[in-house]
Amino acid sequence: MSSRERWPARVYGEGDEPDYRFSLANERTFLAWLRTGLALLAAGVAIDVLDLSLGESETRVAAVVLLVLGGLAPVLAWLRWAAAERAMRRREPLPGLGVAAGGVAGLLLLTAVVLLVLVGL
Repeated sequence: MSSRERWPARVYGEGDEPDYRFSLANERTFLAWLRTGLALLAAGVAIDVLDLSLGESETRVAAVVLLVLGGLAPVLAWLRWAAAERAMRRREPLPGLGVAAGGVAGLLLLTAVVLLVLVGL
């Protein structure tokens, strides 16, 4: 199968085929983002179900934040994978993590700190 027939053509239709080890490493990073998204979704559901001795509004806000981050992680994973794959094919430097990844990490850290303070740990 040629690179012109592979999906997404926007990614595979550019440049030359990189060393397969780099593409596989890029896919592992993609899968790590997906696992992180699933863990965030599970954490959001757990916070909503478990009794953390928090008020109803604090519990809901924390759960919603984690669920939104969990839903955002696969989108960011796809965008990051595509950007890295295109860069490898064009023999360009790999893109940085960007504002989105930093925002997810920052919001997750802020949520964890607020929950720890509210729970009293």
